[in-house]
Amino acid sequence: MIKTTDYFNRQIQLWGEEVQASLEDKKIAIIGSGGLGCSLAMALGTSGIGQIDMVDFDTVGLHNIHRQVAFTLNDENRLKAEVVVELIKSKNPFITANAYTMDFKAFSKLEKSYDLILDGTDNLQTRYDIDKYAREQKTPWIYASVEEFNGQVCFFDEASFQVFNLSDHKPGGITAPIVMHIASLQANLALRYLAGLTVIKDKLYYLYFNSEGELITQKFGMPR
Repeated sequence: MIKTTDYFNRQIQLWGEEVQASLEDKKIAIIGSGGLGCSLAMALGTSGIGQIDMVDFDTVGLHNIHRQVAFTLNDENRLKAEVVVELIKSKNPFITANAYTMDFKAFSKLEKSYDLILDGTDNLQTRYDIDKYAREQKTPWIYASVEEFNGQVCFFDEASFQVFNLSDHKPGGITAPIVMHIASLQANLALRYLAGLTVIKDKLYYLYFNSEGELITQKFGMPR
């Protein structure tokens, strides 16, 4: 029989058994099971969080697989949320994970409550809807987006998401590593928050490679 103290050994070394045990009571929703969403699920699905709900109506396409690390060629045409839930359950015997194979508007009508919501979507309109839903539920959420070699992340608590242009911008292309890099930043913010550690809220982190290949990180306070 697998023991939590053995499975989560490295994290327990970091913050102790009490903090690790506190994660068992936490529930999060990851909206989107694509590049960001499945990377988030893999990073957080084995962290000790008690419940993770994946929300996505889409199926795996061949063009997804190179940057959406939860999927293999055998998953083509399967529902993304179901594949991700199956994967994290296979890696973590202590988690409750659920797949909601619907769009966010339908999901938002369900009577659900969470400690944190994570954005793994790819369009501003859905993020606007997440922001509205999170405010109604009085739940913080973590926004992220990626494009080319760039990405941005923000832990939204009291700041306004209205500063973003709600036009449906389509990225010109995305590299696989930047997706995982930005999802990793999201996941670290999420885990710190859920573990009761300090997190800077309502600050946008913008990461990009300049023309000389140097990684630049800029920080912007978000208006309320």
